[in-house]
Amino acid sequence: MSDAGVPILMYHSVATAPNDATRGLSVAPEAFAEQMGLIGDLGLTPVTTADLAAGWRSGRPLPARPVLITFDDGYEGVHRHALPVLARHGFPATVFVSTGWLRGVHDTGCGPDTMLDWPQVRQLVAVGAEIGGHSHTHPQLDQLPDDVLRAELDRCTRIVTDELGAPPVSFAYPYGYSSRRVRQAVHAAGYAQALAVGNALARRRQGPYALRRVTVRRGTGAEEFGRLLEGRDLARHFAGDRVLTKGYALVRRARQLRQVRQLRQLRRKAVPGRV
Repeated sequence: MSDAGVPILMYHSVATAPNDATRGLSVAPEAFAEQMGLIGDLGLTPVTTADLAAGWRSGRPLPARPVLITFDDGYEGVHRHALPVLARHGFPATVFVSTGWLRGVHDTGCGPDTMLDWPQVRQLVAVGAEIGGHSHTHPQLDQLPDDVLRAELDRCTRIVTDELGAPPVSFAYPYGYSSRRVRQAVHAAGYAQALAVGNALARRRQGPYALRRVTVRRGTGAEEFGRLLEGRDLARHFAGDRVLTKGYALVRRARQLRQVRQLRQLRRKAVPGRV
């Protein structure tokens, strides 16, 4: 089977006047409309995350030139600005929601900007959007103890299921971070596939729990967007991101080792007669 790369576009906020916290990863409504028009002009076929993974898993052929349109976190602008454009083109998308950030009874009050409410989420579903999980409070999952990790995943899954009547089957890692332990926990929570970041084309050989995406930012122009769709110059374009990611990975690894040492020390103190 061919392992041709598929562009999975990672959006966050679509907003005219985003706040400072979300500005860098937001996209202006006019730019989003232009980008969706370009997808149509180039003859690409949007599919959901579940459709892509199911096709790769079963061996069924995918549509010609598939592309995925994904949104993280659950910003209100996805409904206000992106939904009419997607509906006009007939494009499906996947919206990964952090359930504790959405407005409603489960809201923790920590959403970084104006977020979706559940009636808006249901309207997205009605026009063909897939709703995926993105944890409950958007933590760095690989930094959590096992019980807290399971609680984050299970609460997100349960809320989406209760609100929409069906369990989510796709997941996106908050901040793009995962580990083997996190991926195993996501699988155990009932998700059939999960997306990272990586800023590269998604390929079947990456496995269903580490599919890569490319980041669309406020400064992504039309020509650059075209290159993202074609997978051209991604290594050069995202070189700065990769340097930062590698540097932060070292910091995160040191933090994990420190937490392991602290846990071992606590366990020694809890055992009588040991020092």
